[in-house]
Amino acid sequence: MQNKSMMKKMMKGAAIGISIVLLLTLLPGKNVSADNVSDIQKSIQEKQSQIKAEQEEKNRIKNNISDVKKLKEQLEKSKNDLSAYVTELDRTVMEISDKIDGLNNDITAKQAEIDQTKKELEEAIDIKDAQYAAMKKRVQSIYEQGDDYYLEILFTTHGFGDFLNSMENINKLADYDAKMYSRYQETVDYVEACEEKLESEEESLQELKQAAEDEKKATEELIRTKEQEIQSYQADIANKAATLQEYEAELAARDAVIAEIEKAVAAEQSKLAQARVYDGGAFCWPAPAYVRVSSEYGYRIHPIYGTQKFHSGVDLAAPGGSDILAAYNGTVVGAGYNASMGNYVIIDHGNSLMTIYMHASKLLVSNGQEVSRGQRIALVGTTGNSTGNHLHFSVKLNGSYVSPWGYINHP
Repeated sequence: MQNKSMMKKMMKGAAIGISIVLLLTLLPGKNVSADNVSDIQKSIQEKQSQIKAEQEEKNRIKNNISDVKKLKEQLEKSKNDLSAYVTELDRTVMEISDKIDGLNNDITAKQAEIDQTKKELEEAIDIKDAQYAAMKKRVQSIYEQGDDYYLEILFTTHGFGDFLNSMENINKLADYDAKMYSRYQETVDYVEACEEKLESEEESLQELKQAAEDEKKATEELIRTKEQEIQSYQADIANKAATLQEYEAELAARDAVIAEIEKAVAAEQSKLAQARVYDGGAFCWPAPAYVRVSSEYGYRIHPIYGTQKFHSGVDLAAPGGSDILAAYNGTVVGAGYNASMGNYVIIDHGNSLMTIYMHASKLLVSNGQEVSRGQRIALVGTTGNSTGNHLHFSVKLNGSYVSPWGYINHP
């Protein structure tokens, strides 16, 4: 919110700047005299300072845009990584759900086995109980009758042999009862063991199912947490996108301010060019480090080509790196490099009077800059067509070269 408030203030300031510049450029023109040239020069300097400040602010905004773009890219990457992770978690939840379904099927099957085993156990117990009841009844009957039981068998048989057979059958029946009871008891024990084993297996399955359900629940909770993080990332990304739009809008506003200021500067420079009048003042010596003239103005034998050629100025022998001064007040209308002139400066002094400075090692002014008499504008060198360190100084009047000695005096 603080950033947005600050940016709104900056945008408002930019809009006000545009309005002021437009107002300045749309004011009715005046006939500018030499008396207010300095005011126009000052206005131009102020506007150029404003342009510089706006350019610095543009650079700051561009750096901010670059930083926000990087943050936005990092957020988008984090969001994409998180989305991929959530997708993987979704697959995990599906796998766990399938696992739980399988465990439910296993538990159902195991429960059916347990039910069947219980049924078998109940049948075995019923048989055992019936066998036990019959045996118990026979044993009790024999016990209650005592010796009379054996006498009854004796009297009802046909001889001693038949008695012995009856007794043998009684013994066999007793042995059968004992064996059957033992067998049914073993069956009951086995069925009970099976039931215990099945119930243990069912318990294990239930534990596995519970663990799977807990894992599914935890995974689903993790998905909800990650989805909230994704939403947070998305909000941050949207915020960064909005910030970028605001920065871009501010940048456009700055460009508009700079364009309008440059337009105003161009208009004032045009007025200045029309108003500039050379007042006839004396030029200063442009190469103060040395006063020897190594080559005069006029026709001469060219030191490189060896032929007679017109020399458009005077060559002032001066050490390399020494100062070159503006001969008089004016506007820099040319500052650059030429294969013949080397590094050069051209100054317009008004009334179609110009001075030219050639072969510099370094330029200290730029095109459009206002300079004053005696101001450092370059350093002596030997660039371009030159046989050594020196300043070639020329004067032009109404587009033609004239002798510099009409404007400067030899120290």
